[in-house]
Amino acid sequence: MINPTNREFYVIIERDEDGYYVGEVPQLQACYSQGETIDELMANMKEVIELCLETTSDEKIPEFIGI
Repeated sequence: MINPTNREFYVIIERDEDGYYVGEVPQLQACYSQGETIDELMANMKEVIELCLETTSDEKIPEFIGI
């Protein structure tokens, strides 16, 4: 996913026991959201990434290394 600052972030998506999609951005602390559909989740993730970047603007954002 690309945010307004043109940085790419990886979103890990899982489906919970209630059928909701849950997404998390490993590069940003406490950056996660959920949605009933993938489209809803990705719209929510875009918003939460922007919020996370506002709160971490003074901190260095680590590069994603992989799992």
